[in-house]
Amino acid sequence: MREIDMQTWARGTHFRTYKDFLQPLFGMCAHVEIGAFYKHIKALGVSLNVAIIYTLTRAANTIPEFRQRIRGNKVVEHDVVHPSTTILVEGGLFSFCDLNYDPNFSAFAVHAEARIAYIKSNPTLEDEEGRDDLLFMTAIPWVSFTSFLHPIRDASGDSFPRIAWGKLFEEGGAMKMPLGVQAHHALMDGLHVGKFYTEVESYLQDGAAILGD
Repeated sequence: MREIDMQTWARGTHFRTYKDFLQPLFGMCAHVEIGAFYKHIKALGVSLNVAIIYTLTRAANTIPEFRQRIRGNKVVEHDVVHPSTTILVEGGLFSFCDLNYDPNFSAFAVHAEARIAYIKSNPTLEDEEGRDDLLFMTAIPWVSFTSFLHPIRDASGDSFPRIAWGKLFEEGGAMKMPLGVQAHHALMDGLHVGKFYTEVESYLQDGAAILGD
């Protein structure tokens, strides 16, 4: 992790402009093609949800702005960020579930499956205090949504990127998935979210390249 030098940071003016907006967040939603990736996942016999979490986390880690967090009037950039996802638990409720990102998908999947199984028996809505190296994620597999808005406790100081994906659907002979991203405008713009989508789409076109055979 490193602290951004606010005196030389090219984005300093943008940061100061947007940091204290009452509502400084922006979001977008797009449909990404997932057919080839889906077939590869089925052939591997692994969890689609775990594979999506891994893929989105891997893409986010390639973009510095997705690893930056606001701490008061300072900004830090983490070397690696990790997924914190929601999972369904008993009673139709959900729990938070922090996972450790590992660039090796097989290692990530083993940990993720074990952690998810544990959280299902021990649900929690508590975040680890002081930790900000997370990406907040959620799956809405019942709806092919076209927009998505996440709840925020403190919009001005909460700089966690939030990512949501929805129900897969067919369109024009292709299998697609809605993918929404919400971010803090003091740290990033549409350009950076666009880079994220581009990275995700490249992974989805060739699942074997990132997940293995």
